[in-house]
Amino acid sequence: IERIEIDPVTKEPRFRIIGTELWSDEAGFDEAAAASGITGICGSGIIEAVAEMRMAGLLDESGLIGSPDQTGTARCVLEGRTHAYVIHDSTATGGPLISVTQGDIRAIQLAKSALYAGARLLMDEMGVDKVDRVVLAGAFGAHISPKHAMVLGMIPDVPLDKVFSAGNAAGTGARIALCNVAARAEIETVVGQITKVETAIEPKFQEHFVAANAIPHKTDPFPELAKIVTLPSPSFNTRGEGGDGEDGGRRRRRRA
Repeated sequence: IERIEIDPVTKEPRFRIIGTELWSDEAGFDEAAAASGITGICGSGIIEAVAEMRMAGLLDESGLIGSPDQTGTARCVLEGRTHAYVIHDSTATGGPLISVTQGDIRAIQLAKSALYAGARLLMDEMGVDKVDRVVLAGAFGAHISPKHAMVLGMIPDVPLDKVFSAGNAAGTGARIALCNVAARAEIETVVGQITKVETAIEPKFQEHFVAANAIPHKTDPFPELAKIVTLPSPSFNTRGEGGDGEDGGRRRRRRA
């Protein structure tokens, strides 16, 4: 699965898989998917899935998946002490059960928090609170939906038309250096102007990282995102603020 949409009213998903432009609710999809099958979710797909869950009210700001009663859909199923959202279930025919689990959400939160915290450190270095544009480099960046990345809080808040993909920038730079002698001198000049920011030793990294764990962010307002997306504000931590977010809080042991 590489693309996914979740209806905010019915909470039902529809998706596309690699190899076909058809959506799962369109005629001909089953025939098109028969050759490769529906086997899992790719990187860009999980980003869209988590963001769509947030926009559909299946996921609260802290990253907690709601129960069937809280979300209004039986697709949110109990899994241990947490819940998961079922995207596709073909177990009846011997196929896989494809779902987004609480563990998947936590993994995405850790990754996106590190990315956003790194961007914030660079902004701190430049003395700015907002950026004019965001450039996504690498093959993976070429397949990420800017809107979904911003809903997750993976990238700083900018107008969507100011988010660009540079593709395989490293490969392009290597080819330029190999084929253009003059460009090599320019590259050396630019490299000499770079300031290296070590995230591991930056005092504010942890602060930025923790704030970025919320989806999209605990304190940064994301006004550009708010112009195009209205995020619901459920809270599925029914045991109060003292919980750890995944199981709604741990009980304290009584002292004898």
